[in-house]
Formats: sequence, structure tokens, C-alpha cells
Amino acid sequence: MSLPAPTISKTPSRHTIITALGVTQIMAWGSSYYLPAVIAPAVVADTGWPLAWVVGGLSLGLLVGGLISPRVGSSIERYGGRNVLAFSAACIGIGQIGLAIAPNLAVYIVAWLVIGLGMGAGLYDAAFATLGRLYGLEARSAITTLTLFGGFASTICWPISAFLMGEVGWRGICLVYAVVQLFIALPLYLLILPREVPQRVAHSGLKEAATAVPINNTNLATMIVLASTITLAAVISSTLSVHLLTILQAGGMALAAAVGFGALVGPSQVAARAVEMMIARYHHPIWTKLVSASFVAIGVSALWVGIPVLPVALGFYGAGIGLESIARGTLPLALFGSNGYAKLMGRLAMPSLIAQAAAPSVGALLLERFGAHGTLACLAGLALINVALASSLGWLIARRRNLQVQAH
Repeated sequence: MSLPAPTISKTPSRHTIITALGVTQIMAWGSSYYLPAVIAPAVVADTGWPLAWVVGGLSLGLLVGGLISPRVGSSIERYGGRNVLAFSAACIGIGQIGLAIAPNLAVYIVAWLVIGLGMGAGLYDAAFATLGRLYGLEARSAITTLTLFGGFASTICWPISAFLMGEVGWRGICLVYAVVQLFIALPLYLLILPREVPQRVAHSGLKEAATAVPINNTNLATMIVLASTITLAAVISSTLSVHLLTILQAGGMALAAAVGFGALVGPSQVAARAVEMMIARYHHPIWTKLVSASFVAIGVSALWVGIPVLPVALGFYGAGIGLESIARGTLPLALFGSNGYAKLMGRLAMPSLIAQAAAPSVGALLLERFGAHGTLACLAGLALINVALASSLGWLIARRRNLQVQAH
């Protein structure tokens, strides 16, 4: 008598998987992307290393993450996200140990390169790809929920890092985050995510999800515009995430006040994502993208012209980048289906992460040459270009639908 075949019921529930990924996303962002904003001044004061190189470690890490992202997407497409995300936690943890014990700048930079491997294999794009691999087109709501968790990363991790700075110093912070990655995030990935993703789960019976989209001129143009608008949005958010406090202080604002106003961005992201989660079923993700680009343009332009109600400008900007994270994951899924989605996400992530790596340095040059007002003018111009790109993408989507209707 043959043994019964394994059933899908052994796979952890959707709620359990999304919660585990949400918690690990907070840990991953806090242990990598958001870390230099807190520890960089202390690293410079303790070691005497140049600030440009201390902060530049993150840029080099993002560059490494961008370079490996196509391979990450292909691996998730073939095998699921369990091992890739576990690799991410291991790299970030080992990299944090490297930062903590770094005797010189060279070791410090190498440690950031290792962390960069973890960022490329474990931040939003990899997590979105994992959810797409698991749930097909039904992953849209899961991706939205995951971004709700991610929106709290800076809100949770910045205060924790600031508290630890006074208790154990910057090297101690790095060791704490190493422990978090190696003994919390890594086991969560290995215990919660399924070892293999059955095709019947990954492609949940939805014909559209399981059908590859042919590459013709319209679809190729759509993909190029999609990659361009995602990359441009990443440039704007990456620049402001690093330089927002400096820009606010350039207008005569005290550091404490700038931190307080800057903290409004996080709740605005979460609020916009919560609204999107409630209404997502009623519209195509292209509308999320259009609203996102428009809100960012309104917020950055309002900062540039200096409207008197600063929280309104920051609220629009925060809501816009909050929705951008959702559009980044859901729009490719809606346009090209779940067959090959993880691989596509890896390819889309490459230019985005490379641009994010360069954006803070370019932003610093703009601040030095043109000041805060000129920098905001450049960012406002880029934001308006992104609105045009998002609108063009909407037109391409409508054109593709018309061609599909005519073909039938």
C-alpha cells in the first residue's frame, strides 16, 4: 500500500507567513538601510574615518544588492524564498559582526558589502517575490499587508538604536542587530516558510496568473516604462531619506524640531497603506501608482515652495512613498502575471537599487552646490517627470488591453 502524498495543509497559514515576513522586514530594514542615520556620527567621532565613507558603506551595500537582485529573483522563482531569505538574514548578521569588530575602514566597508548581499536577498523585492511565488495573483493583498509592517521599520528601529547608543555604543548596536538576524530572523525564515513551494500553491488555479505574458513591442515598452518609474521613485525617496533632516535644518529649524517633523513621514506611509488595503479590490494597481507619483510630486513641490503648513507637505510625501512600495510589488504582478514574477522582480530591483546607491551621494553634491532650495527644485522636477511616466504607463496598459480585445 502506497503512502499518501503530502498535502498543502502542512504549509503554514497565509496569516502566519505574512506576519513572519512582516516582522523580519522590520528587522532587516532596521539592521541595514536605516542604521547609518543613527550610528554614522558616532562612528566618525570614535574612529576618525571620513563621514563620506562611513555613510558610503550603505551606498556600496545597495550597489551589491542591485547587482545580485536578478540572481535572487531567479532563485526565488525556481525554489521559493525560504533559503534566499535565510541567506539574507545570515549575511546581514555576519555583516553586523564585521561592523562591530572593524579595526579599520577597509574592514568596515567589506562588512557593508556583506550586508549588501543581505539587502539584495532580503528587502522588499525579495519578500514580494516570495509572496508572489506562494500565492500568485492572490498575493496582492499579502504584499499590501507586508508593507504595513515595513512602514514601522524606522519608527521602531530608530528609537531602539538611539536608546542602545547611550547604553552600548555603536559597536554594541551592531552586535545586538547581529543577534536579532542570526537568532530571530534566520530561524523564523527556516521554520515558517515552506521548504518547497508546490506549483499548485504558487499558481493558485488562476489562468491569468499562470500564463506567461508574451514579449511584444507593447509589453516591452510597458516593462521599460515600469522599470523607469520605479527607479525614479526610488531615487527621490532615497535622497530624501538621507537628507530630509539636513534640508529642514537649512531653513533655520532646530534639529529636535526637524526630527519631530521628519517622523511624520512614517505614520503617513502606514496610513496610506491602510487605506489602500481597504480599497485595493476596487481598482487596478496602476491607480495606486498614479496616486503615489502625484502625492510625492505634491509633497516635494510643497516643500520646495515653502508652504507654511509643513506637516501637510510631509504628509503627502509620506503617503506617496508608502503607496509606491505597494505599487512596486503589485503592479508587475497585475501586468505580467505570477509566472515568472519573482524573476521579473529581481530584474526590476537591479536599476532601482543601483540608483538608490548613488542617490545619497548625488544629493549631497546638490546640497553643496545649490543648497536645500535648489535640491528640492531638482527633486520636484524629477517627481513631476515621474507623474508623466506613470501616466504613460497607464496609457500603455489601456493600449495593451485594447489590443487584447481586438485579438479576441
